[in-house]
Amino acid sequence: MSDQNVRNAGFTPSGITGGSLASSLMSQEARASGGGVPSGGPTSTLQEMGAKGTTHSSGYTSSGISGGSRASNTMSKEATSHGGGVPRGGTTSTVQSI
Repeated sequence: MSDQNVRNAGFTPSGITGGSLASSLMSQEARASGGGVPSGGPTSTLQEMGAKGTTHSSGYTSSGISGGSRASNTMSKEATSHGGGVPRGGTTSTVQSI
């Protein structure tokens, strides 16, 4: 995953770009969680990466999730909380796809 991909999706240093994939994701996530975007969810994770330009060290790569990385930690926590699998549309799958 590259910083440019994250920015192209609408997660930028100045915030989420209106009308972008990022704004659509934020809207869907807010509706699903009762009006707010949860900390640690896909929107907040990607926005943090877009603002800081830190995707290269996060562990989300074009070859998959890097062992021992922030991404693998997120994936492990998410799988544990969902009975062993990583849910479609969750933080790990959404961030990895971008």
